[in-house]
Amino acid sequence: MTKRLLLLTAALLPAPALAHFGLILPPASMVEQEDGRSIDVTFAFLHPFEQYGMELARPESVVVHSGGETTDITASLSPTQVFGEAAYTATIELGRPGAYAIAMSPQPYWEPAEDSYIIHYTKTYVAAFGDDEGWDAELGLPTEIIPLSKPLGLWEGNVFQGIVHRDGQPVPYAEVEIEKWNTDNVPAPSDLMITQTIKADANGVFTYAVPDDGWWGFAALSEADYTLARDGVEKPVELGAVIWVKFEEWDD
Repeated sequence: MTKRLLLLTAALLPAPALAHFGLILPPASMVEQEDGRSIDVTFAFLHPFEQYGMELARPESVVVHSGGETTDITASLSPTQVFGEAAYTATIELGRPGAYAIAMSPQPYWEPAEDSYIIHYTKTYVAAFGDDEGWDAELGLPTEIIPLSKPLGLWEGNVFQGIVHRDGQPVPYAEVEIEKWNTDNVPAPSDLMITQTIKADANGVFTYAVPDDGWWGFAALSEADYTLARDGVEKPVELGAVIWVKFEEWDD
C-alpha cells in the first residue's frame, strides 16, 4: 500500500471523540491557616487528559457558597489563558472555616464537530482551616452532581460516589464521563482509555474507584429540553453537570 493511500485511509477512519470539561482549579482542595486567607482559582474549558484548551467566553456567573450564604464573584473575574485559549481567574476570600463550594455557569459553547451547543455547569469544593462542614451542599444548578462521598480528604484508590440531578431530581442511568487533570502527560495505552465512561443506576447514583492521585473531573451529560438558534437553525444543547475532586497521594 502506497504512503498516499495509507494517509487517505487514516483520514477516513473515525477519530475518537474528545470529552469536554468545564474546569474550576484551586491550588488545593484543603487550605490550612498557614496557607493564607485567600486562594487564586482558575476557570477554563478544555480536554483535561490531553491538556488541550478551548475558548471559555466570560462565564454568565461564578458563585461561592459557604455557611449557607452565596456570594457572586462574576465581576471579579480576570482574563487569562490556559493552553493558549481564553480562560479566567479570580481570588476567593476564605473568611471562615468550613467547606466552600465554587460553581461556574458558562455561556453556551458552539461545537461544530457535534453540531450542537455545550453548557457545562461546573463546581468544586475547598475545605478551609481544618473544617469541611457543608461539603454536601446542593447549589441549585440546572444540572448538578451531588456528592455522596465527601469530595475532600480523599486518598488515591478511594471510591467516589455522587447523585446526578437535573432540575432538582435524580437522573436514572445518566452517563458520566471521567478524566484526570493529566499534568504529568501520562500517555494512555489506547484512546479508549482517555475518557472513562460509566452509567448511574436507576436512582441516579454512580460509583468510581480512582486509580491515581490528582484532580479528577466527573461530567454527567444529558440533552437539554430546549434548543438554541445558530444561523437561523435550531441546534441541540448538551448539558453537563461537572464536579472536580482532588485525591491525595498515598505515600507509604
